[in-house]
Amino acid sequence: MFVADVTGTGLLAVIGVGVAVGLVLFVVASQAEEKAVVRSSLRQLEGYEVENVRDQELLVPLRERALVPAAQKLTDIGRRFTPAGYVDKIRQKFVYAGEPSADAVDRFLATQVLGVALAVVGSILCFIALDGLLRWAAILLLLLVGVMGPTAILNRRVAERQHELRVKLPDILDLLVISVEAGLGFEQALDRTVAAVPGPLSDEFARMLGEVRAGSSRADAMRALEARCNVPEIRSFVLAILQADTFGVSIGRVLRAQADEMRIKRRQIAQEQAQKAPVKMLIPMVFCIFPSLFVIVLGPAVINIYKQF
Repeated sequence: MFVADVTGTGLLAVIGVGVAVGLVLFVVASQAEEKAVVRSSLRQLEGYEVENVRDQELLVPLRERALVPAAQKLTDIGRRFTPAGYVDKIRQKFVYAGEPSADAVDRFLATQVLGVALAVVGSILCFIALDGLLRWAAILLLLLVGVMGPTAILNRRVAERQHELRVKLPDILDLLVISVEAGLGFEQALDRTVAAVPGPLSDEFARMLGEVRAGSSRADAMRALEARCNVPEIRSFVLAILQADTFGVSIGRVLRAQADEMRIKRRQIAQEQAQKAPVKMLIPMVFCIFPSLFVIVLGPAVINIYKQF
């Protein structure tokens, strides 16, 4: 009887504590929701002045209060410990990737510092938790991913964009040839082509046209285009157009020759990639398919020979 009373009293105590905790959480959540509603209402008021410093800070979004300063600290650490000229190389790679903004470089440096820190922490945990060869393999893998991961992703984005530029160039040149031979000038034909064929190359040509309309010469705008893209085919196209302007050659004839040449180069690139496929397939076949095939085919024979001898 006494045990039952103690059990009932303990159950009532647990229920009471649970109800009290629930009420406290409900009150805190209600106050937080009311404060959020008040802050959102205050943000909508123009010219409203808050006297309390804490309320002024709370009016600022959480991203600007916490995330932006933390990212800025990581960016400063990255700029301090990177070698000379590294930031300029990263900025140039972002230009090739189509994101020529300073914020993209800062985010990359912050991500790289964060990746190195996480790799170090993970390596310490692997050193404590694992042993033997597995420990050093996990540490090496984490360090490679943390240190070289962001750079590898950026290089991949640059390669994908340059490949897309290289593939789209013959189609745009074909439309340019048709437009120029129909009687349009080079810039008018380029404007119509940009509107008809969306993509990163059209964006670069649109930016070039904007620079020309802003007062830059065509030669300087096209050289800037070639520097932003860093693609050999675009460099050849730019040099051909500049030479046609210099020597007074018909642009339509030059564009047709360039279109034929770029189409041949695109076909050659496709054939080269197709010929590389068997060599690339050899590595997974040797290390993944052949061992399992040998185990299935030769395994029973090896077991029978072992039993016989």
